[in-house]
Amino acid sequence: MHSKSKSLSQLALQKFKKNLWGVLSFWFIVACTFTAIFAYVLAPDNSENANQMHLAIHSKPPGFKVQMLELPKQNKKEKAWLDQVFFGKKYTATQIPIESYQFSEGELKVFPYTGQEKKGLPKSYSLIETFKGYSKKEIKENLIFSKTFLLGTDKYGRDLLSRMLIGIRVSLSIGFVAVFISLVIGIGLGAIAGYFGGKADAAIMWLINVTWSIPTLLLVIAITLALGKGFWQVFIAVGLTMWVEVARVVRGQVMGIKKLQFVTAAKALGYSNSRIITRHILPNIMAPLIVISAANFAAAILIESGLSFLGIGAQPPMPSWGAMIKDHYSYIILGKAYLAVVPGLAIMSMVMAFMLIGNALRDAFDVKS
Repeated sequence: MHSKSKSLSQLALQKFKKNLWGVLSFWFIVACTFTAIFAYVLAPDNSENANQMHLAIHSKPPGFKVQMLELPKQNKKEKAWLDQVFFGKKYTATQIPIESYQFSEGELKVFPYTGQEKKGLPKSYSLIETFKGYSKKEIKENLIFSKTFLLGTDKYGRDLLSRMLIGIRVSLSIGFVAVFISLVIGIGLGAIAGYFGGKADAAIMWLINVTWSIPTLLLVIAITLALGKGFWQVFIAVGLTMWVEVARVVRGQVMGIKKLQFVTAAKALGYSNSRIITRHILPNIMAPLIVISAANFAAAILIESGLSFLGIGAQPPMPSWGAMIKDHYSYIILGKAYLAVVPGLAIMSMVMAFMLIGNALRDAFDVKS
């Protein structure tokens, strides 16, 4: 029987599928990406940045349950449904942790949660003004309920699970944007240096060596301080520091490929240099670029976490795993280590997944194996 020859990409895909850890890491990242996109749908707290604070129930352990009283919203115009799905609700109903409640003539008296044996001072709400349109039965069934915090609460009483889910967005976003910036700059400069050589190569290599000699974190901090603190500033800063390795790899690959016969034939046919680089050389160096992109993705997540820990990354109230560790690392010695360990494990899992994918891709594209 006649067997069809398989392309290198098909062979690489087959080898990748045989790598158990690579496949598991791939599906883990797919699940994280899905979670990041629909974070506000999955999160118990769907307010913007999952920022509902309940100081009375701060630093509670995983599985903590408390009774909640929800006060109806006061006719505030909410965002469109699609905006709520992807960016959370701008106005959410106020929720109050309570220990008990009782109805009296025309009002609802509640005892706020204190976490102590001694009850706090009661607070009364008018049934007509606060719960307009609700009967006592509807208040009991719809506005008073038990709420469970699966991962507990942080030091401000916010739902830790919701903050973790929305924090995935920061880590994945920084990876995608930083890798994109590094690829655009690195491929451009590396291809020019490797293809043309001479003075262009010398100038670009000088720039590469100068940038390479500066510690990555120090350079990121300097760029971040120059651009200002913020979400997008961190993306640009990390991307501008990760192009060096891409440029070195591209330069070396282009220098080797430009001597091959198909490039010589393209020159003889009169093709322009830009066409030869983009259509003939770059497609043949995609394998090492894919591998290095996976490694840079992991590095970007680590750098962003470090910047957030130092306070110059994503700014509050935006949830960031690095900032969560910064807020709670002192709780490790206070018997509540999970507040810092949970985001730490999340960072470790994400970075490990990308590193394992990088290793699997390296093995898959290795023609010698």
